[in-house]
Amino acid sequence: MTPSAIAAVFLALAVVLGAFGAHGLKNHLDAYRMGLWEKAVFYHFVHALGMLIVSLMPRVGALSKLGAEWVCYLLLAGILLFSGSLYILACSGVRALGAITPFGGAAFIAAWLVLAWTLGRP
Repeated sequence: MTPSAIAAVFLALAVVLGAFGAHGLKNHLDAYRMGLWEKAVFYHFVHALGMLIVSLMPRVGALSKLGAEWVCYLLLAGILLFSGSLYILACSGVRALGAITPFGGAAFIAAWLVLAWTLGRP
């Protein structure tokens, strides 16, 4: 599956998970855990959209295919680790899962720095 296709699937999944949180979980989670869910959905959506945009950049010559792939896979890792850990934490309440979240944040930061470095090269 191409990074563009993966991004599209992850965007659809963000909408599904957002709707599930708003309608299926609203009576089951306290305000703190609902906030975690909403933060997970927000970061999931924003970074999946970024992944879609970056995956299309080689088509217009703004970025090499290899550079785009690196950024996209770092964004994917970030979504899985950051948002994934928050989704599970919100549903389970197991706070130890919060130890995984910073690794996802680091993957997001790395993705955007790799993009900046790649775009800044002559």
